[in-house]
Amino acid sequence: MNLLFVAGVVITVLTAIPVILQLRTHPRGLFVLFFAEMWERFSYYGMRGLLIFYLTQHFLFDDSFAQGQYGAYTALVYLVPLIGGLVADRWLGTRKAVLFGAILLVVGHLTMGWEGRPATQTLEFAGHKYEFTATGRMENRSVCLNTGAGCYPVAPAPDGGLEIKGLAAGGALPQVLVKGSYAFGVEKRDPVTSNVMYLALSLIIMGVGFLKPNISSIVGQLYAEDDPRRDPGFTLYYYGINLGAFWASLACGWLGLNVGWWAGFGLAGIGMALGFVVFLLGRPLLQGKGEPPDPVLLKKKVAGPIHIEGMIYILGLAGTGVVWLLVQRYQAVGWMLGAGSIAVLSYIAWFMVAKCNRMQRERLALAMILVVGWMVFEILFEQAGSSLNQFAERNTQSHLFGVPVSAPQTQSFNAGWILIFAPAFAFLWAWLGRRNLDPNPMVKFGLALLQVGAGFGILVWGAQFADASWRTPMVFLALAYLLHTTGELCLSPVGLSEMTKLAPMGLLSTLMAVWFLGASWAQYLAAIVAKLTAQETVAGQVLDPKAALHTYVHVFGLIGLWGAGAGLVFLALSPWLKKWAHAHEHVG
Repeated sequence: MNLLFVAGVVITVLTAIPVILQLRTHPRGLFVLFFAEMWERFSYYGMRGLLIFYLTQHFLFDDSFAQGQYGAYTALVYLVPLIGGLVADRWLGTRKAVLFGAILLVVGHLTMGWEGRPATQTLEFAGHKYEFTATGRMENRSVCLNTGAGCYPVAPAPDGGLEIKGLAAGGALPQVLVKGSYAFGVEKRDPVTSNVMYLALSLIIMGVGFLKPNISSIVGQLYAEDDPRRDPGFTLYYYGINLGAFWASLACGWLGLNVGWWAGFGLAGIGMALGFVVFLLGRPLLQGKGEPPDPVLLKKKVAGPIHIEGMIYILGLAGTGVVWLLVQRYQAVGWMLGAGSIAVLSYIAWFMVAKCNRMQRERLALAMILVVGWMVFEILFEQAGSSLNQFAERNTQSHLFGVPVSAPQTQSFNAGWILIFAPAFAFLWAWLGRRNLDPNPMVKFGLALLQVGAGFGILVWGAQFADASWRTPMVFLALAYLLHTTGELCLSPVGLSEMTKLAPMGLLSTLMAVWFLGASWAQYLAAIVAKLTAQETVAGQVLDPKAALHTYVHVFGLIGLWGAGAGLVFLALSPWLKKWAHAHEHVG
């Protein structure tokens, strides 16, 4: 732990010094937003790194169900901000929306800290029921079967049955249980605890919906349109996001592994509370930005003593109940996404035919192609919190060059690489731009897809170096995240910017909605991919690590080829599709 945190401090100091020096030349309000969003991301990534393990080891949900729940959660996290942004623009204003969202997030994250009683795995054989005893969390978890005469580890038998290791012959249980002669079950899964967990996730989803789109909006409001500090200001803000994610993965991951679920989730809640305090106390530095568009209208009574502002908060809390129902139903989220997509895409198709000239249609078509490319990238990239997180726990050595690194702490790799390489990429794009060599968006998207696919190829390659416990060296996972990160740095500075450039007049908000809808779809589809890696587990521990590694290698190899193939398609089509941007023509 100590060496890992020392390395984290070194990375932070070396990368933060130039950031702090630059912050001094920007509006003081950026300092407030920088730290508020840093702590918000600390809370989100701290919780995200633990969630899949909490579902599979505390509640003993099977892999497929847990990955579906994780996908429903992350899909809604990207979908609800559409509502939060609309409410802020029309009535509430971005500052009040951020405060309301922050309160929901604090309550949600702290509620996640209430563990309750863990579920119990059982084995039924010949009319008798036996309980498994589980201690520890994640890669430190140890599971054994209580037979009455002792507690024994289990493993898969060669014929597909179950072997009870070390069990003496002649007891009520044979040393090897024939396949089909026994059944696993789960008991003592407390419905109150699971409902509290879903309530916490719902509060977090709604909180992100109000906070995430609106705090970024305030950053833009601090600068005039022609202020040269505008783009560097967003770059500094982006650094704060990743600094929060980096330290959340290290700190919350360590607490979750070594102290308890409550400690990891609780620290995430404390981080969000700090973000709320920073934003609340920093209001004078925001220069009056982010206030309601019509304060008088906001105070208008709509139901007895309740004014519009109060009604928005009431409806926001009521919406949490709707989200509570949805987050438990992965398929329902898919149907909702499908209905929303049909409606939005039908409107865009009508707009292209009825309202656009040829140039506008081509620009809009290019925007749709970029959305699809971004969705493919995100489906692979967002395996981080689910299948890659479980791969780190099940089939990856728990140290990097001798330094202990737990599975949730590997979530820090992406953010850490960004802290290190983002300045280099910013310099690279600026250097190429001054020489008219900056690649067009199709090329950047193609490069991003190639790299995210290659990252999974690295993991497939690394599997041949697995040890006797079927664990691959962690350096391969770190290299995979490096390629995913460089891919992200090729794509992330381009995506939303291109949407604003390619949108015809009167369609910008709709196109931004399509972008976020695509993000939500990507999270939903990422869960389907993660389900392909599902393993049989006993009390949250993989029964057959060898079979698990083979499954991960197969799935990672397959999606790696998908990503690389999509990247090659984008690169091949780039010479033709870049013309659709009509970059040097008047749009009209």
